[in-house]
Amino acid sequence: MTRSRVGVAVLTMGTRPAELRALLDSVAAQDHPATRVVVVSNGAPLPELPSHVTGVELPENLGVSGGRNVAMERLREFGDVDILVDLDDDGLLIAPDVFSRLADMYAADPALGIVSFRIADETGFTQRRHIPRIGSGDPMRGGHVTTFLGGGHALSMPMLERVGGWPEDFFFTHEETDLAWRALDDGWKILYAPELVLQHPRTAPTRHGVYYRMTARNRVWLAKRNLPAPLVPVYLGAWTALTLARTRSAPGLRAWFSGFAEGVRTPCGQRRPMRWSTVWLMARLGRPPVV
Repeated sequence: MTRSRVGVAVLTMGTRPAELRALLDSVAAQDHPATRVVVVSNGAPLPELPSHVTGVELPENLGVSGGRNVAMERLREFGDVDILVDLDDDGLLIAPDVFSRLADMYAADPALGIVSFRIADETGFTQRRHIPRIGSGDPMRGGHVTTFLGGGHALSMPMLERVGGWPEDFFFTHEETDLAWRALDDGWKILYAPELVLQHPRTAPTRHGVYYRMTARNRVWLAKRNLPAPLVPVYLGAWTALTLARTRSAPGLRAWFSGFAEGVRTPCGQRRPMRWSTVWLMARLGRPPVV
């Protein structure tokens, strides 16, 4: 039987040419070669790329969601990709069998929609925020989950055909959760596979100047788009309480509440509330959509 064909998508802003080249070299070293590799330059000139890599230069920064949608459409146009792998441009595949393992996983389960990699720094340490489940600090505990990590993951192309791509207006933050919830509601599985590692420098999300505003705005949009009406205030209330408890920055809190208000008053795209059976599935997986 023919193995699943892998297409790789990488976003860059042209600021990490050495890291990007190292990543592309690690992709080329895979024992199950990628059928296609696409690099999208988000509002910046394209860096020099290997001859086998397709470059797409965007005149403006469309954010993570918009840039990934461009890459997805380019791979779809080729017509020879079954699994889309998104990788951060400063990441590195440290093992040569990541794609072959992925192909085996998807062959074993036609309902597998998303595979989340483990993200670890050069010492092997995985930050708590990169473990896609509540109540477990063990990054080596794999299994089915309700969300996935943006820095390194695989997406089934048949799944994307059914549920659609990334939420374009989100730009940055919570776009993975939006896609994950839609995938779960359509009957697809999400697997956290810690044996698949993307090496990535240790970072803090607050390094992005728009972090607080977009986190709050997109959290509201996420709820408005996807949750049954009774759960919307519960979910947003829980996250407001968590934010107040965790945030020590007064400017950060002001930006957060500004983004929250923006999310309430602005449209969020088409509303498609998930089924209550999906809510129950997420609860059984350890993360009901109220936190």
